[in-house]
Amino acid sequence: MRKFCVYGKGGIGKSTVVSNIAAALAEDGKTVMVMGCDPKSDMTRNLVGKRIPTVLDVFRAKGPDEMKLEEIVFEGFNGVYCVESGGPEPGVGCAGRGVITAVDMLTRLGAFNDLAPDVVIYDVLGDVVCGGFAMPLRKGLADDVYIVTTCDPMAIYAANNICKGIKRFADRGEIFLGGLIYNGRSVVDEPSIIESFAARLGTRVMGRIPMSELISRAEIRHKTVLEYAPNSEIADIFRVLALAIFENEDRKIPEPLSDDEFDEINDEIDVLLRGKRR
Repeated sequence: MRKFCVYGKGGIGKSTVVSNIAAALAEDGKTVMVMGCDPKSDMTRNLVGKRIPTVLDVFRAKGPDEMKLEEIVFEGFNGVYCVESGGPEPGVGCAGRGVITAVDMLTRLGAFNDLAPDVVIYDVLGDVVCGGFAMPLRKGLADDVYIVTTCDPMAIYAANNICKGIKRFADRGEIFLGGLIYNGRSVVDEPSIIESFAARLGTRVMGRIPMSELISRAEIRHKTVLEYAPNSEIADIFRVLALAIFENEDRKIPEPLSDDEFDEINDEIDVLLRGKRR
């Protein structure tokens, strides 16, 4: 079973990446399961076409002894199995707790044995300070991590912080960094900055997702690009990225940047922003 996580700052485009690479891998004949680990519970919407009940929703309504697998696992586009961990009621409890509960219930209900996925992908909010969100890093749930980032300073800061969490668990031999995924949708779109950032971390950029109107149009209709525009260039970009991640064995223990090194990247971005304002 190939298992990997996709992390990144909130709103960075993780769900877009995960849903499309899941669809691409399923198109390639693989049995794929994706689990949304964000309390917003909207990661799988573009695969299923609507929001699905979350594991915590069903857990609260029925209790663990009455839950059934078909109540928390739903089949989406290209046959992708979709799960949403869910979160607590607003203002109450730990959001990461849903991740822990979801994985426990999927295991208890035999999902990984009965459905026998070739690929399991976790879409995780980038707050590795939270024990729940760090769970895929801690318990051998995944082989490696891929981080989505733009050229926005806060996205790079979040990616660097995620690498600190990965390094903590990689030093124990539990999980490694597979690479970065560059989403070129920020005000500054400069691939060389992310290439340099990746090199400093000791990893590489697995692929670049360019700005595309097709992504927005597909998501307005609650679809992946592979379903909405299967013959498009952007769909092919997701196919190439999906295969590159699936076949990747070049996993690293990252070396997160110091504050001074991070400031050097910020200075590069500032120069580009000043140039845009002229």
